Amino acid sequence: MPIHTKKSKCLNIMFNGTGDDRAQLDSNGFSCHTDIHSEVCLANKPVRIDNKALTVYVPSDEPQVKRIVQPYARKEDETAMKLVTPVQILQGNTNPPACTFTHNVTAVVFSSKGFTGNVFHEFNEIIIPLFITCRHFRSRLQFVITDFQPWWVQKYNRILSHLSSYEVINPEADGSVHCFPGVVIGLKFHDNLALSTTDIPGGYSMFDFRNFLRESYNLKIKHVSEIQKPVLILISRRKTRRFLNEDEMVEMMGELGFQVVRAESGRMSNLDKFAEVVNSCSIMVGAHGAGLTNEIFLPAGAVMVQVVPLANEWVATNYFGGPAKEMNVRYLEYKIEPEESSLIDTYGRDHPVITDPESVISKGYYAFRSMYIDGQDIKINLERFKKTLVEAMQLLGSSTPFN
Repeated sequence: MPIHTKKSKCLNIMFNGTGDDRAQLDSNGFSCHTDIHSEVCLANKPVRIDNKALTVYVPSDEPQVKRIVQPYARKEDETAMKLVTPVQILQGNTNPPACTFTHNVTAVVFSSKGFTGNVFHEFNEIIIPLFITCRHFRSRLQFVITDFQPWWVQKYNRILSHLSSYEVINPEADGSVHCFPGVVIGLKFHDNLALSTTDIPGGYSMFDFRNFLRESYNLKIKHVSEIQKPVLILISRRKTRRFLNEDEMVEMMGELGFQVVRAESGRMSNLDKFAEVVNSCSIMVGAHGAGLTNEIFLPAGAVMVQVVPLANEWVATNYFGGPAKEMNVRYLEYKIEPEESSLIDTYGRDHPVITDPESVISKGYYAFRSMYIDGQDIKINLERFKKTLVEAMQLLGSSTPFN
């Protein structure tokens, strides 16, 4: 497919339904689209990227215009964006430096900083937006990764190499000038762990994204019916939202007939291996937190059981519950009772922290986070939780490759 055709498709990512942006791109070969989450700029004409100055030159006969873009899909979050280095775009009648290297594929510029180090944010703000922005290029593009973090590039090497056939460029280590036939600066964000099919060239969906992950990580199990004995993976936390009676939980799970795999943070860091582990499991169980992002590797028809701490109902459902259903993963919630929260031992049954969480939430995100995200552990009521696991087992029994 000709490169210019791919560029035209790329317009639909950013400018679907926004005729002014499209008209601007058609008239001068450059346009930007901004929404609450992300800012994405596109040039469908030759550009030069000065890595040392982190500047993109977009030549034209118009007077020079300067634009600053932070290429990370969390624009609304000041904390994240403080960690993202700005990219300068000089459009118009400029005096760009000479090309050191010339490429024949489009460049895609994005940051690997922001909230990386947290697997939810890595998938939510970089990996899925990369898929949205780049999949239709069929690997005919080259990544220019600002705020380059070698560990992150290594961790996601399989995904990066399946989206691009070319070696990534680290501007900090390569101070030369690279010339490209076009460029995308920034990544398009749709929603939490989600894709909007109507806003992607080719109509890619979360189903297609999961197939892409299967290809990237060579995952063998397509559907949970291929697993002979039910395997339950328990996301084990060691800092916050810990299961205080985890050993008893594992014993109870075994008595129900599950083969139990405990997954701690160290084990989850090697994504190449951990993706295969998750793909071999029938059920995932964990308290609300980033580790549940690994539900994306579960086979179709598997069950995800999210344990919801006090006052975490909204974030639990919106971050992991809704996305699970879009992935063809069955979803159950176990909402803990006050007696199962460590907060009741600290504050007592009648304290507003227990009886009126809104009084804390109304003080803002950091007050909520300090109390209910970072300050809460869980002691599961085994008899009550057993009913949820029995329901999960029944869902497995009714799951076939056709439902």
